[in-house]
Amino acid sequence: MQNKKYEINKNMLIVGIAGGTGSGKSTVVMKIIEKLPENEIIVIPQDSYYKDNGHLPIEERQEINFDHPSSVEFELLADHIRKLKTGRPVRLPIYSYLTCTRAKETILIEPKNVIIIEGILILANPEVRDLLDIKVYVDADADDRLSRVISRDIIERGRSVDTVLKRYEKTVKPMHLQFIEPTKRYADIIVPQGGENEVAIDILTSIIEKNFDKHSSESGPVDPGT
Repeated sequence: MQNKKYEINKNMLIVGIAGGTGSGKSTVVMKIIEKLPENEIIVIPQDSYYKDNGHLPIEERQEINFDHPSSVEFELLADHIRKLKTGRPVRLPIYSYLTCTRAKETILIEPKNVIIIEGILILANPEVRDLLDIKVYVDADADDRLSRVISRDIIERGRSVDTVLKRYEKTVKPMHLQFIEPTKRYADIIVPQGGENEVAIDILTSIIEKNFDKHSSESGPVDPGT
């Protein structure tokens, strides 16, 4: 039995959306999805690719610097992007911030015409960056980002305000200045004010829609003999 051959899908559009913690990336992604056909787009969060830290004591896990590039398994993310690009499904890891570990279960992701890769460090890794067709940086004031971080970490990650503020000063802020903010220079599109910038979101959505139009115009009847 011959192995199935996979070819690069030249019509697929891979969009990377980066920006600081609490900048509004998820809101931007959500608003893009609302404007596009649901069956044409999938979102892959960088957060799913944080390294499994189950081998560490719980005290050490709580000190992990999630804003440093070394905390992410970029090799696996890049491999998954390449597989999707060639029409192969992948198994998306499931990561828990509460335990700092990956679940045994995974989520099956099938290729679609538009893939959005979202995360704070998406543009910081050269291998992943080179796989992106459109690079987006969501920008926001530091005060606005901190406010969102406090709200999110209390509700979603069970942290106290004091813990969030200490973590912000110790890791989030310095890592943002060292690794995240500098990646703005790689962006094709910068979205100021995060998810509140409807004009920038509409422009980005229009660019993605053009890819749909191109895909539709280039798609013709399939010869069953090929």
